[in-house]
Amino acid sequence: MDPQRVRRPGARPSWRRPLLYTGVASVVLVGVTASGSSYVRAQPPGGTGGLVSSSAAPTAGAQAADASRTPEAAVESVAAAVSPTPTPTPAVDRDALLAEAMESVAVEDGAEVSVAVLDPESGESAVYGDGAFDTASIVKVDILAVLLLQAQDAGRELTASEKTYATAMIKNSDNVSASELWDAIGRAEGLAAANERFGLSGTEGGDGALWGLTQTTAVDQLTLLEQVFGDDSELSEASRAYLRGLMGDIAVGQDWGVSAVGSEQAEGTADGSAGSAGSQFALKNGWLPRSQTGLWVINSIGRVMVDGRGYLVAALSKGNSTKAKGVSLVEAAAKAAVSSLRDADV
Repeated sequence: MDPQRVRRPGARPSWRRPLLYTGVASVVLVGVTASGSSYVRAQPPGGTGGLVSSSAAPTAGAQAADASRTPEAAVESVAAAVSPTPTPTPAVDRDALLAEAMESVAVEDGAEVSVAVLDPESGESAVYGDGAFDTASIVKVDILAVLLLQAQDAGRELTASEKTYATAMIKNSDNVSASELWDAIGRAEGLAAANERFGLSGTEGGDGALWGLTQTTAVDQLTLLEQVFGDDSELSEASRAYLRGLMGDIAVGQDWGVSAVGSEQAEGTADGSAGSAGSQFALKNGWLPRSQTGLWVINSIGRVMVDGRGYLVAALSKGNSTKAKGVSLVEAAAKAAVSSLRDADV
């Protein structure tokens, strides 16, 4: 029997483009009248200018003050008066652009989808949907990240058996290996402790041995991907490179999902993150038919390269009538997510 699901709204990312200000520069002219008083003119480029201040008949005290006032001081005193009012350039609503792009994605009746995307280079991101989803096998990335963090804390390397399990769990999505490492990290309790450090606030481990029924959000999975592919991470560079390498060497037949976004031109990277075959993606997929309904959970998370630029993408879905329809859904969602960021920058 399926455990009761916990629904929590996913946290919205805080990345936003800063406001930009524009204005027309003015030319400030300072001079002295025949009577000895100073004057300042603000002249827009190409304009005739206007008298800002003048005095045709200054008093003796005013004349003394004017005599001691330098042109530089006069400029400073009226700088605020002649400065243009900044006009804010409105920030692009990336979530709205993604929602618009998702309108063309076919979602069958009863199915749900959520997708999140981040361009690490610019910091721009977008999210569509905020529901909670069963992880299925994408939790295996989280399990290995937790194991690596625990090993770091203990000041040790992974054992030979742990590395064997890790390779089979990520590359081949082996469930027996996942169960071994789930137990090794302390199951849901160990996952929660590490995820708090990773910054995942909407993920809850499955009951007992049921790691595949861990609940998560697209936003949390994007945060996890930042821990794996970003520099500001709880994981060491060696741990990140190890995990990226495994995600870039997924077995043939399991390389669908967010990889649909990447271009076919591929050259491997030195850290192995693009895989031994030089692919343009590093990912982990999850697929699970629910026993009570027969409907499919289909998820895909990872990094894809498009024209030499990397994007982190998490696409989650549930309620799919078949695995094939779920795969098509997350691939279409991933494409829409990346295109929404790329089109906005054109």
